[in-house]
Amino acid sequence: MRLRGSAITLVSALTLAACAQKPVVQRVVPPNPFGYQKVSAVCTTTPVKTAADGSMSVDMTVRSDDGLCALSVQKPGNTNYRSFGVSPAPEHGKAFMYNFDDHTYITYTPSTAYAGKDSFTAILIPGGSDPRAKLTVNATVDATGVTVAAPPAPVLAPAAKKPVTKHTTTRRKTTKK
Repeated sequence: MRLRGSAITLVSALTLAACAQKPVVQRVVPPNPFGYQKVSAVCTTTPVKTAADGSMSVDMTVRSDDGLCALSVQKPGNTNYRSFGVSPAPEHGKAFMYNFDDHTYITYTPSTAYAGKDSFTAILIPGGSDPRAKLTVNATVDATGVTVAAPPAPVLAPAAKKPVTKHTTTRRKTTKK
């Protein structure tokens, strides 16, 4: 009996040791809780910089290939912001924000085939009496290799046919005299 108990303890210890050796899975891209998000082929962000007045900024490089570029922010205490908004909005794309797993994600999708600079400011509201934070995202958008399909040629309706006019001939009856 003692040997059997020792064997069970040994198997349990080895099983737990094997579990402890598994690496922690880390997200390389933001989560896709909505199931339709496409990530851009080029997406890099710098670390968030905080100015003396408390305002924050980040630089982003993204390709305008109809994919998004995202960054994650957390308020002090490593939790998500309670609310947020965008003001001003980007001129050459769209910004979208959502909370997931104690992170607030800020995504930017540039207009397809646009190349140039764009920026927007995310207003982050921590809740309670804490002051709002502003995060300005300065995006450099690249359109290398992005092509936009030409719109299909319009389909013209066939030319209307002239109505056919029917000519009717009436025969006169003649009477014999």
